[in-house]
Amino acid sequence: MRASQDRLIRGGGRRRVFAAGLLAVALAFTSACTDGDGGKPSSWHGGGETPAPKAAATISEPAADAKDVPASTGITFTTKDAQQTTVELKDAAGKAVEGTVAADGKSWLPAGALEYGTAYTATVTATGDDGRPATATSTFTTMAKPGNQVRVTSFLGDNQVVGVGMPLIVKFSRGIPEDYRDDVQRRMTVTSTPAQEGIWHWVSPTEVRYRPKEFWKTDTKVSYRVQAGGLPMGDGWYGRADLTVDITIGPAVVMTVDNKTKRMTVTRNGSVIKTIPVSLGKKSTPSSSGTMVVIEKLRKTVFDTFEELGPEEGYRTKIDFAQRLTWGGEFIHAAPWSEGQQGTTNVSHGCVNVSMANGDWLFKNTQIGDPITVKGTERKLQNGNGWTDWNMSWDEYVKGSALPYEPPADPGTTPTTPDGATPSASPTA
Repeated sequence: MRASQDRLIRGGGRRRVFAAGLLAVALAFTSACTDGDGGKPSSWHGGGETPAPKAAATISEPAADAKDVPASTGITFTTKDAQQTTVELKDAAGKAVEGTVAADGKSWLPAGALEYGTAYTATVTATGDDGRPATATSTFTTMAKPGNQVRVTSFLGDNQVVGVGMPLIVKFSRGIPEDYRDDVQRRMTVTSTPAQEGIWHWVSPTEVRYRPKEFWKTDTKVSYRVQAGGLPMGDGWYGRADLTVDITIGPAVVMTVDNKTKRMTVTRNGSVIKTIPVSLGKKSTPSSSGTMVVIEKLRKTVFDTFEELGPEEGYRTKIDFAQRLTWGGEFIHAAPWSEGQQGTTNVSHGCVNVSMANGDWLFKNTQIGDPITVKGTERKLQNGNGWTDWNMSWDEYVKGSALPYEPPADPGTTPTTPDGATPSASPTA
């Protein structure tokens, strides 16, 4: 009011008179609207207490003054009639902690584990359509650093390029009890560009894998994260640290082997690039029919089966261009001794035999995670004998999730869903 009056007074003669008149009327009106008790406004003039904000906010976890709070804690809250909600977490020195509000608008997670033995204050501010903010605060203290910590590791390392069938594999150094797996899975996220629908699947108490509904799209950028630092994992054990891995999906190299024709068809991004004669497992040691994934690649190795097959059937042989498909010992590999039978007769002990030239070509054109489907043999692939994630239907795979599955609105971000291979790079938390 004062500023506008000043402008009017500076505006010239007639406007000054008019402004002065308005001021006099305003003062007279104010005088008429006060009682005799210290000039307090009368109630009928609307001068009572400021109206309460329409919105409201409540923090349910961590509770105010809570002690020994896990360092993984998020802020759980509720709001009412809020058009805008903000969450802020600061330590005792006033340093803000980065984090994000969940998609459901009911919780907030820090970007990383909080410091142990540290006091924090959470503030949730809800603003309604009246523009008035309502706040809720909770001050709590995190627990001391625990002695029992679970390591989290990834089979894949940063910046690896893998095939379109590659599952994301996360392992824990200690088994996660079943009633804790849903909490762990809620802290596991996968972001893909372009967006693709997928889910986590618990293979065992110590291993969980993720695959999309369909093969990864070529050139997809995938980032997966496990916010395990300070997370309770049962029986007094806690996650040691968070884990983040970024990878890229390579070209869609897909191999299909038909026992009927004794041929392998290789496609890249949907186009056939080579047809290769093969020899599969003989009747006494048939190859497995099903969808497998290249687990490891060995330019040169030695197959020694004496312990498994005994002195009569066992053998020790130098092998070139070997690509592992199962934990049971099925490989694609060069077999110069069976080149005469390749394309016509099965003579192997379960492997996919190819010529030296074709073995060399395959080795140069494939990568870890490329899928291969073998059809028409006498034995079905046993799930768990290798990375058999694609040997299950989508409905079967979903059943391995610790959380109920709901197709995400944005499939690019999905929250959370056999031993023996040694990766070249394993990020460890």
